[in-house]
Amino acid sequence: MASRIQVDVSRVYSAKRDTYARVNTIGTTGVRPFVLVPGIGVSSTYFERLAPNLNEFGPVHALDLPGFGGVPHPDDAMTIRQYADLVGKVIDDLALNDPVIVGHSMGTQIVSDLVSRRPEISTVVLIGPVVNRHERWIARAAVRFLQAAWHEPFKVKFLAISAYALCGFKWFSRILPKMMSYPIERALPNIQAHTLVIRGEFDAVAPRDWVEEVGRLLPNSRLWEMPGAAHSVMHAHAEEVARLCVEHAEQATSGEPLRDSDTLRVYDTDADDIPDAPPPVSVPDALAAVKGRLVESVGIARGDDDLIARGKTQHAEAMEQAGDASRVSASERERVGEEARAAAAARGETGPTSGTD
Repeated sequence: MASRIQVDVSRVYSAKRDTYARVNTIGTTGVRPFVLVPGIGVSSTYFERLAPNLNEFGPVHALDLPGFGGVPHPDDAMTIRQYADLVGKVIDDLALNDPVIVGHSMGTQIVSDLVSRRPEISTVVLIGPVVNRHERWIARAAVRFLQAAWHEPFKVKFLAISAYALCGFKWFSRILPKMMSYPIERALPNIQAHTLVIRGEFDAVAPRDWVEEVGRLLPNSRLWEMPGAAHSVMHAHAEEVARLCVEHAEQATSGEPLRDSDTLRVYDTDADDIPDAPPPVSVPDALAAVKGRLVESVGIARGDDDLIARGKTQHAEAMEQAGDASRVSASERERVGEEARAAAAARGETGPTSGTD
């Protein structure tokens, strides 16, 4: 099976040009673009399974932020506002028309801060929002993180350990207080966008009562819980999360009024057509994926974006070939994507013709 995945890597510099965001892009056409913002310490690799599932509906731009994923950081620790301004510059420099902004963990703070000041953005997804304002101290947050990590798949644990090692303790420890002290509850009431909030059943970092409070603070929200998932729900349950994201984006632009709901609904995994588990990965495909990661790592060490893109593409191709990129076949994803594009065309939405204008 030939892969249709091509990862392009570019940079968007901050206003001061003292740092940049690395933009990892899949696809150039579709209904609407997506911008994926990861959490503290980690990189765009956390979205490696979500991105292909979203790509059938529009270009996907997964970000590596300063200090994470091998991106150099400025001398001074960045605030949540500074990260948010950089994400806003990505949207502006790439000329993205009303993208769907997806934030995970600390990324939900960055997205909330940005969108609370950008009323033209209509659609937001917050996955595992932090920090629970009732537990805003580092020791408790560490315990909650470990509780959630216990339920994460081995691959997610490996990605996390690798990402934290690349980030380094010094920068992580300088950003952590910024995350812990950021009052997301003050930004949420100012978000005019239609907001989807997703948590995993075992996500102790974003517990059920806190997510329900987030829903009440948001002017227009819908809340979902994914059974069997933990904090990194968008990796282990990428297909289900992508389906919720796309349905949310379609409804947000359908012209029909959306009902605000503070009720946390549980996703019925038995009712969908998504297989429970991906097929086993063959040894050749596993070796190809490892080779892609090694090429990407060399590119990061050299600061070579072309090499990073080559490594990411090789890894994505290996995942696609093995069926590990998605439990839904490529042909089925394309069929559903065609239906979404046809529905958008019927509503008069042409969608982006390319990732940039």
